[in-house]
Amino acid sequence: MSEAGPKPRMRSRRIAGRNQAGRAGATIAALKPSSDRPDFLGFGLGLRPQHYSEILEGDPPIDWFEIISENYMVPGGKPLHMLDRIRERYPVVMHGVSMSIASTAPVNYDYLRDLKRLADRVAPRWISDHLCWTGVHGKNLHDLLPIPYTQEALDHVVERVQTVQEFLGRPLTLENVSTYVQFGTSEMAEWEFLAELTARTGCFLLFDVNNVYVSAFNHGYDPETFIAGIPQDRVVQFHLAGHSHMETHIIDTHDHPVCDDVWTLYESAVRRFGAVSTMIERDDNIPPLAELVAEVNKARKIAAGVLGADGRNGRTQ
Repeated sequence: MSEAGPKPRMRSRRIAGRNQAGRAGATIAALKPSSDRPDFLGFGLGLRPQHYSEILEGDPPIDWFEIISENYMVPGGKPLHMLDRIRERYPVVMHGVSMSIASTAPVNYDYLRDLKRLADRVAPRWISDHLCWTGVHGKNLHDLLPIPYTQEALDHVVERVQTVQEFLGRPLTLENVSTYVQFGTSEMAEWEFLAELTARTGCFLLFDVNNVYVSAFNHGYDPETFIAGIPQDRVVQFHLAGHSHMETHIIDTHDHPVCDDVWTLYESAVRRFGAVSTMIERDDNIPPLAELVAEVNKARKIAAGVLGADGRNGRTQ
């Protein structure tokens, strides 16, 4: 990889989530999720401190918010106060960056206790993190690091997911990460690993469309193959984000608008998975809320076009 240009995104993000289910609007009747899958929330946005005031002082057409769990795993302070106010009006989901579910380090029960305490306070619709490792030997590297797709790694992650789910008392939702290297020892494709993981643990998937696009470009596979290999009934959320294209490779930076190719891939994902809660991620170069609402509404329009909805699948402006 070239030394020039942006670095892969470090995920210890500084962030800060509607509790009225009706505001998410109607799901598409012809493509209802399976009975054990969380309800369709509509079209949401990653909650960022820059937008706290505008959200609380207005009524932006956003159906739900995703928060970064670690930013609120504290005993008090302004971020928690703002979150309490926002979650009175909007459903919230929790998204973590430090669970390190694939690490060989022992399960961090202090972290899980703090996470569960926050979940008890926030009542999220689901809790997610990433299929990766973020550190070992007591060191947090603050990045989402890839794993080999081997049977040994699968058995290891299955055991850890089951442990976490038992502790939290709910299914975990795991996200596919963007990657820049592959392991020569891998015995299966990433989508095969994810499919087997969901079958053995009952966990759900956060399908990051941009990450699929980034990894497919970097490693030379067809992103449509990835989509086709994921179980339809386990995907509960889509992420959409921007990236930095470096000609020879793409870096997942979340500092640009969603590009046309990712929108096209999102349309394919909606065709396969149906009505899935969708949100826009932006972690740097954060624009005014109105610009992000426009992207949220673009996702809404694409989904409505695919699913034949009448435009009431969530709130519009």
